[in-house]
Amino acid sequence: MRNIQRKKEWVLAAPAFQRLLGWLDQGAPSNGQSYLDLRERLVAYFDRKNCRTPDDLADETLNRVARRLEEEGAIVSETAARYCYIVARFVFLEYLRGRNDEVSLDGMTSQAAGNNHGVSGTPDERLSRERLMSCLDQCTEKLEPAHRDLIVRYYHGEQRVKIENRITLAQQLGITINALSIRACRIRDKLQACVSECAGPE
Repeated sequence: MRNIQRKKEWVLAAPAFQRLLGWLDQGAPSNGQSYLDLRERLVAYFDRKNCRTPDDLADETLNRVARRLEEEGAIVSETAARYCYIVARFVFLEYLRGRNDEVSLDGMTSQAAGNNHGVSGTPDERLSRERLMSCLDQCTEKLEPAHRDLIVRYYHGEQRVKIENRITLAQQLGITINALSIRACRIRDKLQACVSECAGPE
């Protein structure tokens, strides 16, 4: 239990991120391009499997690889990409087991909007979606302006557009993609807690 708790609290710091970049480059420095390319492929992998948050799962995969590098100092594998895909499969299996217990910001907005079909569903379902959307709006407004701007921009767009938006946002903030992901995750957790309290039991 102690080991699980320690891993949950682990945060990707700059030295660990630099070690990950070097490992992915395999001796041929790419200025982070190897990382971005692999991350994009992982996002596509999770997207093909119809995961709700492929970006977050790709980040989780790379964070776990970085954590193992930090803990063990090295990873023996045929290629960096092959090892990352092995980790990605485990992340996907965990996602399948826990998807009914977790609600992401994307998931909340999709459910609240009724997947862009506001007139569909029973009256009770429509009321539930409207209540969820109202709570999401209220909770978003309660955020600090900087946090509100970050979370809205972080989830804006689809697939490639979303990735490019996040790269641009990280550059504007002067932080790495992973640091941006950590910030967004913390803000999202606050939003989820606020929405759950606002919406109350079904």
